[in-house]
Amino acid sequence: MTPGIRPLVAGNWKMNGLKASLAQLTAMASQFDAALARNVDLLVCPPATLVQAAAAAAVGSAIAVGGQDCHANASGAHTGDVSAEMLADAGARFVIVGHSERRADHGETDAVVKAKAEAARRAGLVAVVCVGETRAEREAGKTLAVVRGQLEGSIPAGMTAADLVVAYEPVWAIGTGLTPTAADVAEVHAAIRSDLERILGKTESGKLRILYGGSVKPSNAAELMAIENVDGALVGGASLKAEDFMGIAAAYRG
Repeated sequence: MTPGIRPLVAGNWKMNGLKASLAQLTAMASQFDAALARNVDLLVCPPATLVQAAAAAAVGSAIAVGGQDCHANASGAHTGDVSAEMLADAGARFVIVGHSERRADHGETDAVVKAKAEAARRAGLVAVVCVGETRAEREAGKTLAVVRGQLEGSIPAGMTAADLVVAYEPVWAIGTGLTPTAADVAEVHAAIRSDLERILGKTESGKLRILYGGSVKPSNAAELMAIENVDGALVGGASLKAEDFMGIAAAYRG
């Protein structure tokens, strides 16, 4: 945790979820009581087909809804893509950009991610910029260099803590059940904070939320969320069920 920074627990549903899945969002909202809401923000990012319905279902709760990706352009001949403006119009307040699955499956470069982060800011959305190393890069001792390069290439100049969240997700830990040691997470998050100070300046870097993602679950959430410079979590599979997601959020229950 970072003193003075309000944590965020975000759920990325990835390519999962039909209309019936919104019952899980409703259950999350019912469990997000005032005592917990005083300590942490919650965000759920369903597939694009459910963003509008999820935003409607979340009305009256303190849960924010976001998208999982956006195109850099506001509109145009881009069949199958969704713009940041469209997400905002559907009720989204955040959008994930640069997730490792987008970088790997769609060949997204840092420059592409940067353009999407700029689009998010243009549309009034908070960009959740993801960074993280592969297993080969970690074993080669390149973790900090890889993450630094992704940060420098993916974050637009002039971003502030109000329109940016950074999520560190070691690629080898996503959906594998593997997690880095607490010391490993602390080292990378401290390096990210230092890199952000160089990129954005001390004032903004000191307020910006840095999330950890990669096989976060109720059983390890308290340990991970207590690490210095870890300001919340970006949760994958465990965010699909209200019991698991709220079990992670419970790490912030006073």
